Amino acid sequence: MKKILKIALQMDPLENLDLKGDTTFIIGLEAIKRGFEVFFYSPSDLIYKNNFVYANAKMLDLELKNGTEMFSYSKARVLKLSSFDVILMRQDPPFNMSYITATHILEKITSQTLILNDPFHVRNAPEKIFVTEFSKFMPDTLITRNSSEIIKFKKKNKNIIIKPLYGNGGEGVFYIKENDSNFNVILENFLNSNEEQFIIQSYIPEVKKGDKRIILIDGEVVGAINRIPARNENRSNMHVGGKPTKTSLNKNDKLICESISPHLKSKGLFFVGIDVIGNYLTEINVTSPTGIREINRLNKTKIEKIFWDKVLTKLMI
Repeated sequence: MKKILKIALQMDPLENLDLKGDTTFIIGLEAIKRGFEVFFYSPSDLIYKNNFVYANAKMLDLELKNGTEMFSYSKARVLKLSSFDVILMRQDPPFNMSYITATHILEKITSQTLILNDPFHVRNAPEKIFVTEFSKFMPDTLITRNSSEIIKFKKKNKNIIIKPLYGNGGEGVFYIKENDSNFNVILENFLNSNEEQFIIQSYIPEVKKGDKRIILIDGEVVGAINRIPARNENRSNMHVGGKPTKTSLNKNDKLICESISPHLKSKGLFFVGIDVIGNYLTEINVTSPTGIREINRLNKTKIEKIFWDKVLTKLMI
């Protein structure tokens, strides 16, 4: 008799999300199509008690009807998470203390259930810092709060990008030209907004031609899209109007993927999205990568099927 897998999605409440094009939705829907039981809980639903990890979870039903994403929850129940076959960490950034606490709690059961991506390594791989392990592929990059270092960096690179270290979706990203009169104001705003360092990079003009999102599952490339910025915009994120277009991997893209793939696999970073602008690797997204539905639409693929096929291989089912 075929085993019915129990799947838990740790994610933001679905009623708070724009589900059109949502990656987690289509992964969950494919699980339900395969006859798996799918449950939802958010990080605030986690419970550590008497050396066991629980979640106040709800069984989740998903449906794509006439192009519209639909969902419903059952009544919440406190369930032991070690009883699940797979837990997917899929809540959106920001990478904050709530996220970090969840990784610590889930780490206690990694020997009992498959957690994707591995919570220990997710915690140690925030997108804009983990990528520095592959600095030879990156644009000139500075992470600091030191104003004099930032001024020197700007003098050297002339046109720069400043962005939050733990932001997402293009939020808080500023393009500063060589003689931009707003530079000091933007710098002051970053320094006054929080106590964190932020990231400064040399501007890559090729961004006008697009920002390539490449999806890797268990270290293998399964698809890519190119995101073209809207007119008068330097951010290509689809949240801010970036247009997804069909693309393919060039020689440099393949070299980047081949170089990082063994590191991803060794760290249990199963589902990853990397961003490449021109010849440069700019981010490695491990918290909640997106883009598979756009890739599916443009290439007539079903990446969610590849996802679960590879999960079953890991479970040896």
